[in-house]
Amino acid sequence: MKKFVLLAVSHAAAAAIGFALGIYVLPILIAPKAPSVAEVKSLAGSARYTGQFRKDLRGSDLLHWGEGTLSVSPAAVALTGRLAPGPDYKLYLSPEFADTREAFFKVKGHSVRLGLVRIVLAVHQRRQVSLSL
Repeated sequence: MKKFVLLAVSHAAAAAIGFALGIYVLPILIAPKAPSVAEVKSLAGSARYTGQFRKDLRGSDLLHWGEGTLSVSPAAVALTGRLAPGPDYKLYLSPEFADTREAFFKVKGHSVRLGLVRIVLAVHQRRQVSLSL
């Protein structure tokens, strides 16, 4: 009986870990191909605004970080750099700098959600985008 309980618990733990890893890894495995360097440089060349992503911010950790230059043009947003692998990033334009989760939630109501981060995120043409940097 003791052996059965031990096997049941170990198998349930292994299944739970495998399921959790699958939820995290599957979106990464099926993600669309990243844009070429030439495509990103072309989009970045027409940028009106730029910003920096840094890994050394207070809110960054092993699973939530980014580094590089973000370029914002009237038609698209491009990142020349890297993001931590993740299944569901969303891009917001916020009126204030937010370096932690708590700081972001304070300004989220005043922020503009552009959409999900994919290969190339095009700014919706009917939406007026304004930044105060």
